[in-house]
Amino acid sequence: MKPLGTPYSSSATRVMLLGAGELGKEVVIALQRLGVETIAVDRYSRAPGHQVAHHARTIDMSDPAELRELILAERPDVVVPEIEAIATAVLADLEAEGIVRVVPTARATRLTMDREGIRRLAAETLALPTSPYRFCDTLAELTAAIEGAGTEGAGTEGAGTEGAGIGYPCMVKPVMSSSGKGQSRIDDAAGVRAAWDHAMSGGRVAGGRVIVEAFVDFDYEITQLTVRARGADGEVGTYFCEPIGHRQVGGDYVESWQPHPMPPVARERAQQIARAVTENLGGEGVFGVELFVSGEQVWFNEVSPRPHDTGMVTMVTQWQNEFELHARAILGLPVDTALKSPGASAVIYGGVEASGLVFDAVDDALRVPHSEIRLFGKGESFPRRRMGVALVHDVDVEVARAGARRAASLVRPRAV
Repeated sequence: MKPLGTPYSSSATRVMLLGAGELGKEVVIALQRLGVETIAVDRYSRAPGHQVAHHARTIDMSDPAELRELILAERPDVVVPEIEAIATAVLADLEAEGIVRVVPTARATRLTMDREGIRRLAAETLALPTSPYRFCDTLAELTAAIEGAGTEGAGTEGAGTEGAGIGYPCMVKPVMSSSGKGQSRIDDAAGVRAAWDHAMSGGRVAGGRVIVEAFVDFDYEITQLTVRARGADGEVGTYFCEPIGHRQVGGDYVESWQPHPMPPVARERAQQIARAVTENLGGEGVFGVELFVSGEQVWFNEVSPRPHDTGMVTMVTQWQNEFELHARAILGLPVDTALKSPGASAVIYGGVEASGLVFDAVDDALRVPHSEIRLFGKGESFPRRRMGVALVHDVDVEVARAGARRAASLVRPRAV
């Protein structure tokens, strides 16, 4: 591997993160512990990652000209996309020109920011099990796709539909959105228009395309953190963390825990699916592979080519958390995915609309046994904005879950 340099010197190893939220912040910290010079980029100033990076930059990352100009000016060794709203064509061009290395690859970044790209790859190219789905561009197409009202205007078919309607209940999501924005469950025809409107308001592209998926009656969903990193032989290998269970509300994670118990057959199938997707995407780094599980059956849902929000639990459960694993893999260093202790995380929400919150009762939260609190440093709060996370480790994962929820509930954000 290339030797690691010293920040602010001609030998510096320079890594640019596109996205400087709470996940990007932790990646910056992990990189800095290895002597990497970091450049944190976000659409707004003083983002969490800006507060800890060597250099902070504020641009519209979805603007191709702005993004290209910044990368050419900074000349990082590596660009690490940490969010979806990025002009990925620019990354592909710069990668092809040999100007910068994109983690894991520009292709992976492009495919995974678009639900259509990654779903077609998983279901149609790799033949992995997914829920039946269709893609739709209008409200009329969405209605026809769900109800099977003929083929005219019924949207683009996906795997397993065979011309039939998706039926109720079903899920509707913008093909381009993040953190559960714009997602709805539809239980009957009365909810179709509201779901369409919600998708249009929650997507990153005005008037965008949606995916409608048949509802999968799963027992639970997991995140299979998968790491592609170089081994002692210099070849890229695939490594798995223990499965992470999580609970979502409105598409947003509210708590997670590790390990989540799984039957051996389901566990093996989860790893097989994760391996197939990540090997096709290529490159190095952490991938968060989301899967539905029912008994021994496993379905692919989505994948993020970066640390996953549910994986924040690894800050108390693993010897190397997901951010350290990502940093090591990026730099060609060995990784260790071993579990240190069972544990859990629970989200701390802002609760109010305000700027410059203060957080009361953090001391009370930290009196919960084996607890830790991470406050992200976001300058602006909304009622359901994630402002921090409570973490608890315990030999009993259920005790850890209860402790994390308790600790999160004790922290009281307040406007000043």
